[in-house]
Amino acid sequence: MQLRSFYTVLCTDDVAGTAAFWERQFRFKRVFDSGWYVHLTSEALGTAHLAILDYRHETIPAPFRKKAAGILVNFEVEDVDAEYERAKAAGLKIHLTLRDEAFGQRHFITEDPNGIAIDVIKPIPPSAEYAKLYEAESLPQ
Repeated sequence: MQLRSFYTVLCTDDVAGTAAFWERQFRFKRVFDSGWYVHLTSEALGTAHLAILDYRHETIPAPFRKKAAGILVNFEVEDVDAEYERAKAAGLKIHLTLRDEAFGQRHFITEDPNGIAIDVIKPIPPSAEYAKLYEAESLPQ
């Protein structure tokens, strides 16, 4: 398979509101909008895409016509502390406050309007115990 792109599609009953949230909070921009489907591209990283889809649309086979659930969207950022302050200032619900993890992350977890978990991460050096689990080229610095 020659992969050209990979992105997540979030199924919702509020396409416009969900797209607006991702634009406002995570600096995505609309590159396509049909009303029932919106395709977003990150303003910071043009190869990062996210799509929002009305889960009731006829192109979705009946067994899959449901709202997104049980999804965790990860964002790796340069300054997780600043993003944490932005999230708090915007009144986003914080499910996990900003903290360092032994496995090599400084992060916090919030959510989008559909209850999709959003984990905002900055890689940090892991503990010696976790460092042994990484491939050398993947070890966070």
